[in-house]
Amino acid sequence: MYLSLLHGLLMVPGENTPSKMQHSVLFRWTHSLLGSTPQLQQDSMYEAASMSCNVAFWYMKHASLIASKDDVTMEEAKEVHTSLRKAAGIFKLIECEFSPKLTERQMEAGDLDPRVISAYLTQCTAEAQEVTVARAVELKHNPSLISALANETFKLFSDAARTLDSLGDVASQWIKYLRLKAVVYQAYAYCFCGENLLGQDRCGEAVRALQESQSCYNRSIELCKEYAKTKGPAPKIHPENHSFFKRLAPKIRMILEKCERENGFIYHQKVPDDPPELELKATYGLVSPNEVPLPNPSPLWTPVSYSAFDTPKSRAKDPANSNAAAKVEGNLPPVPEVTMSQTSKDPKTSSGCILQ
Repeated sequence: MYLSLLHGLLMVPGENTPSKMQHSVLFRWTHSLLGSTPQLQQDSMYEAASMSCNVAFWYMKHASLIASKDDVTMEEAKEVHTSLRKAAGIFKLIECEFSPKLTERQMEAGDLDPRVISAYLTQCTAEAQEVTVARAVELKHNPSLISALANETFKLFSDAARTLDSLGDVASQWIKYLRLKAVVYQAYAYCFCGENLLGQDRCGEAVRALQESQSCYNRSIELCKEYAKTKGPAPKIHPENHSFFKRLAPKIRMILEKCERENGFIYHQKVPDDPPELELKATYGLVSPNEVPLPNPSPLWTPVSYSAFDTPKSRAKDPANSNAAAKVEGNLPPVPEVTMSQTSKDPKTSSGCILQ
């Protein structure tokens, strides 16, 4: 609803041309990695992108809150999956529709930095796919499919981390988190690859796959320690205590012991020096972002209502205007929250609209 009302500040009603009011309001937003100092831009497209980011963050946090439970039900798992796909869809909307139309350069490592948007999009897709992997493991699907899904998830987390590498220390905590998750799913991929090879009587290769899985798991333990020591905006958490992490170690140990035992008694196959190649593409279960369409403009925006706005030329887009307005408005107190019922009863506010 907010974006549909903002539409008249973005585009001329009924036309595909920028609104005369696009640069008439100064908007301010803080950024996830950059502390509490706000960035100010006199651009309604900046507001549309930033508000969309905020909604996507809500979906991410909502999914995280549900997933943090010890016992997640089937319906809750579906809600986590849907929320993360919606978040990914919103980041894709920002990347494709809003970001190319921004008129000012975005802050390095800010929420609208193209690298940050790309990393969020990839991370949300990877985390939605985690739900698919967990479901496949729970239902005991074919180990080959689980291995391929885990490998795809490993690649998504790795891609997100690589996207942020050029940001340096400001994103170090986030990068460590992504690399940690990547290594965990690499361990899952080798673990189920080994189980699949064992089922094909390729016991020597299965042993090597499980050894590689154990090596990845040990690396993830070290990354957990590094992550816990890294300073950053995210709260301190302990991924090694999460169920997706804790259930992996006994699974690796159980299959590895079985492979070594059967290879010693029955197969007597040589264990290769190099680990087996993982499946390159899963045949089922790959996640894609939900398609999030641009909202239609509010019916309040008509050619008549639009033409009634008189925008002084002095407010035309100029970086100097933003800087001057920032100095004047820099110490504005926050706007108090007012309920809808209070607003409707107050004759001073019931007929107006304030954009902050």
